[in-house]
Amino acid sequence: MEDLFERAPIPRAYFKLALPVVLSMVASMIYNLADTFFVSQTQNTNLVAGVALCTPLFSLLIAIGDIFGLGGSSLISRLLGEKAFQTGRRVSSFCLYGAVVFGLVTTILLLAFERPILHLLGATAVTYVYAAQFYRIMALGAMPIIVSIVPGNLIRTEGFATQSMIGTMVGTVITIILDPILIFSLGMGAAGAALATVIGYTISAGVLVYLTWRYCQVVSVDVRLSRIDGHLLRQVLFIGIPGAITNLMQAFGTAVLNRYLVDYGPTRVAAMGIVLKVYMIIMLVMVGFAFGAQPLIGYTFGAKNRVRFKQILHFDLLVEVVYALVFAVILMIFAPQLMALFLHNPAVIQTGTYMLRAFLVTTPFVGAVLVYTTVFQSTGKASGAFIMSIARQGVVFYVMVVLGAQLFGYHGVIWAQPVADVLTCGLGWLLTKLLLNRKSSAN
Repeated sequence: MEDLFERAPIPRAYFKLALPVVLSMVASMIYNLADTFFVSQTQNTNLVAGVALCTPLFSLLIAIGDIFGLGGSSLISRLLGEKAFQTGRRVSSFCLYGAVVFGLVTTILLLAFERPILHLLGATAVTYVYAAQFYRIMALGAMPIIVSIVPGNLIRTEGFATQSMIGTMVGTVITIILDPILIFSLGMGAAGAALATVIGYTISAGVLVYLTWRYCQVVSVDVRLSRIDGHLLRQVLFIGIPGAITNLMQAFGTAVLNRYLVDYGPTRVAAMGIVLKVYMIIMLVMVGFAFGAQPLIGYTFGAKNRVRFKQILHFDLLVEVVYALVFAVILMIFAPQLMALFLHNPAVIQTGTYMLRAFLVTTPFVGAVLVYTTVFQSTGKASGAFIMSIARQGVVFYVMVVLGAQLFGYHGVIWAQPVADVLTCGLGWLLTKLLLNRKSSAN
C-alpha cells in the first residue's frame, strides 16, 4: 500500500486507483442506458415520464450512502496516511452499520410520505400511477442501495479498487439481465425496472461486504468495532454530509428542471429523462476519475507530502478536462442518433438533441468542478466541501433556472445548467487557490 500511495509515479498510481472506478462507472452507465432503453421500448411516454420523475429518489438514496461512504473514506484515507490503523478500523465499521440503520429509517419515511413526495417531484394525473409503481419498490429497497455505497468506497482506501469494481459490476450485470425479464416477460413495467435495480444493488452490497472481509486489513466489517467517539463522528459527518448534499442537489436540480419543464408538456419531460441518462455517459466516467483519485489525494494529504499533493491535483485536472472536451464533442455530433435509440418520436428526438447539446457545451468545466470538490472532501475541508456541494445543482442552478425561465422562457430553463457549470467552476478554482495558498503559507 505504501509503495503505491507514496512512491509510485503519479500517473501509474492515479490510473491504478482510478481506472477500476471508471470501469465501474461505465458499467453503471451501461445499466442506466439499458434501463432507459427497456423502459422507453414500451413506447409509453407517460410511463417514461413517470420513471424520469423518480430519478431524484435514486439520487437521494445514493446521497444517504455517501454520508458514510464518502465521509468514511475521506477520514480513513487520511488516517492511513497518518498510520492510525486501529482508528481506521473503528471508523469503517461504524460507517457500514450506520448505513444499515439509516437505510431502514429511510424506507419507513418514504413509504409514509409517498403521495406528497411524488407530487413534489412533479407527478401529474397521467404520470402518477407509473411513478408510484417505481417509487414503492425503490423505497422498499432503500437499505441495500444505501449500504452498497459504503464498502465500495471504503475498500478503495486500501488500494483495492479492482475488488470494488468487481463488487459493483456483479450487481450491475444482474440488473441488466433482469430488466427486460421483469419489464416485458413478466409485464411489470415501471415496477419491473425498479425491482431489477433493487435486486442488483442488494447483490452488490453482499459481494462488497464479503470482499471487504476477505481482502482488507484495516477496513473492517466487525460490528463490535462500530462505536466511535464524537470527534471521529463529526469528521465523518462534516465531509459525508456535504458529499450527500452534492447528490441531493443533483436530485434537487433534476426535480426543479422537471417542474419547470412540466409546463411545456410530457414530451419535453420524457426527452429530458433520456437526455440525463445519455449525459451520464460522459459524467460517470468523470466522476470515476474524481472518486478514483480520492484515496490518493487523502493519503498524500494525511502524510503531509505537499509537493506530491499538488502534482496529483494538476494531473487530475488535466485528465478530467481533456477527457470531457473530447467526448463532449463526440456526443454532440451523434446526439440525434443517441436520442433515436430510445424513442422513435420525432418531437422527442428534436427536443432531446437540443437539450443534450446544451448540456454538453460546459462539460470541461464540470470536470474541473469534480476535481475541486474531491480535493475538499479528501482533505477534510468541510467548509469548502459544503460550498461546492450546494453550488452547481443547488443554489447557483436554482438562481439561474428562475432567472432563465423569467427572461428567456423554455430556452432559459435548458441553459440554466450550463451557465451554473461555468460559475461553479470559477468558484471552485478560487476556493482551491485559497486552500493551497493557506497550506503553502503554513509550511
